[in-house]
Amino acid sequence: MGDLFRMLTKRVDANARRAVQVYARELPEWRTMAASDREHAAPLDFAVLLRRRTVELASYDQPHTDDDLAAIASVGHERGRAGVSLDSARRVLGLHTSLMVQEMHEAAGPTELDDLLRMLGWLGQQGLAAKDSYTRGFLEGQRHLLPDTERVQQLASALLVGDPAADLAFRLDMPTASSYTVTVVRIADPGFRPAPATRTEILGILIDKDRVPMVWNDRLEFVVLVPAADPDRERALPLVTAFAESVGRPCAVGASTASLSALPRALSLARRISQTAPVERVPRRVSTVADVFVELGAALLPEVDQWLRQVAHRLSRGPDLVATLDAYYRHDMNRMAAASHLYVHPRTLDYRLRRTRELTGIDPTTTHGVRTLSAAVTRILADG
Repeated sequence: MGDLFRMLTKRVDANARRAVQVYARELPEWRTMAASDREHAAPLDFAVLLRRRTVELASYDQPHTDDDLAAIASVGHERGRAGVSLDSARRVLGLHTSLMVQEMHEAAGPTELDDLLRMLGWLGQQGLAAKDSYTRGFLEGQRHLLPDTERVQQLASALLVGDPAADLAFRLDMPTASSYTVTVVRIADPGFRPAPATRTEILGILIDKDRVPMVWNDRLEFVVLVPAADPDRERALPLVTAFAESVGRPCAVGASTASLSALPRALSLARRISQTAPVERVPRRVSTVADVFVELGAALLPEVDQWLRQVAHRLSRGPDLVATLDAYYRHDMNRMAAASHLYVHPRTLDYRLRRTRELTGIDPTTTHGVRTLSAAVTRILADG
């Protein structure tokens, strides 16, 4: 055994104590555990065991034994049953790895580069096996504590920060995909405050309806992740509709598709789209960038946004002009189809189009009219 390994062996206890202190400082749940002598002893004993076995195995370049991995999984299982959150469990794994690397560098002398590289290589390979065992044990322990709705939301939250969470997905029978369509539902009622039991009940119904990752982020935002490889591009719409009907509030919907690693950006874009998309009592569409790119751009320029609001204000002075223009443009300016949708005579539709031109100075049947008035109508509908 080289000097590096002997030095690490001498520092096992001190390094383990420092690790537990770091966990308690960085993670609120660990601070609570550290408040009890009995609860503090278990993490410390485990930290000592991990470091001692790491030095023993790495010095002879041996892998973890089945007993090692079983012991690690058992500790993970205990943490899961104790109610530690998945986020804390993942963060403590990251902190453990960082601390182990730091400890190796601190113990290595200037002539021990070969041993240091050897040990870092061992940690890179065997650390993954230990992490997987701990995570499997943790999720199995958590399964006995958390309801299905909470675990599904954990999966969705993990995916939305770019974490594949393969073990959790497997246990929920939701295999992860390489890319997803992130659909954000915005509840357009700031006063809406559902009770926790109501949220759990609605989520349970939606999960039974279509078993895909979903999360009710806060009281006004619901997010669904549909595998982008799914041939049905409107798969999220029934869930969105069921959600809006369940909460009984008008909603707006935005969606963006991205690979797993880019899902954080996709979530941000889907949120912006939902802020720009039309508010509907029962959503009939899932808006994407292609649907509201003009409005998204206008929202970034206050002067343009103010101008559109002025046009929208003039439209509001006429009876049913917003609904008429919305139907007219959604039916590709087909007069008969739009009139049928509005349950009015085509002449009534023609009168409303003329009234639009009188109030705004813009002919809705021209290219200029389509570009300007469709954006103004979308702005009005997004404001509910």
